[in-house]
Amino acid sequence: MLFIAEIGMNHNGNFGLAFELIKQAKYAGADIAKFQLGWRDKPDEINGITPEILRQLQGWCDYFGIEFMCSIITEQAWEMAKDFGFKTYKIASRTVKEKPELVRAILAQDKPTILSLGMWEGKELPFPRTPQMRYLWCLSKYPCEPHDLVGLPKDFGKSIYDGYSDHSIGIETALMAITRGAQIVEKHFTLDKSDRTIRDHALSATPEEFRLMVNMGRDIHRKLKLGV
Repeated sequence: MLFIAEIGMNHNGNFGLAFELIKQAKYAGADIAKFQLGWRDKPDEINGITPEILRQLQGWCDYFGIEFMCSIITEQAWEMAKDFGFKTYKIASRTVKEKPELVRAILAQDKPTILSLGMWEGKELPFPRTPQMRYLWCLSKYPCEPHDLVGLPKDFGKSIYDGYSDHSIGIETALMAITRGAQIVEKHFTLDKSDRTIRDHALSATPEEFRLMVNMGRDIHRKLKLGV
């Protein structure tokens, strides 16, 4: 099982707060702390990540022993990311839909790459699968309501998806996906769900919720491997 804490823009533009978010993601059991690179990223916007800030975020992840990952959203973000030696790349749903050439350039690096398909409307996979690629089932609605999730795979092992990127409120749907064979779970992560700076806080997990999801999810995964 792989658990990704999607910090995204839940730092509210205060990158000092990112230190605490990374620390709490590690303590909550996340394998990866993920940010977004190339979205609302102008100097006066909430996510204005410069190379200096990116280096600082990477250093904090190294300090806490958690993998650092970013969604690569634009060509400019990709040019910046190339210098940082990411172990794994993440490609957001928006990029899959709107920038296929950028996605091909990233995939050409032949490094582990996770792609969300929340905006993909085709019946076939957007890019031919390779051993390095993992696809996540996702719905790009913030938040997803229960009736929005009827398309969640009943058996991930028999689907085109390796895991689930969750935009629902609570951790129940993520746990349901694990019972159905999801090998990767990505969940937004916050220190305060009542924060109204951006909409993502409301659909995020707190450290306590994320820790519960990880502990229960890993136990479910172990039982499934035993054939329970």
